[in-house]
Amino acid sequence: MPQMSPLMWFSLFILFSITMILFNQMNFFFYKPSIMKSSSKMLMKSKNQIWKW
Repeated sequence: MPQMSPLMWFSLFILFSITMILFNQMNFFFYKPSIMKSSSKMLMKSKNQIWKW
């Protein structure tokens, strides 16, 4: 079985790194969070916490 040269390992590493970076960027920019409705915002604002300390 032939061995890979260090330059070939490096190019393979660069290829997988670029693939991972592109995949992460695509997931980041294509992700659309669900829009909260105004009623849920009002519920969040109206909650008062009483701290006992």
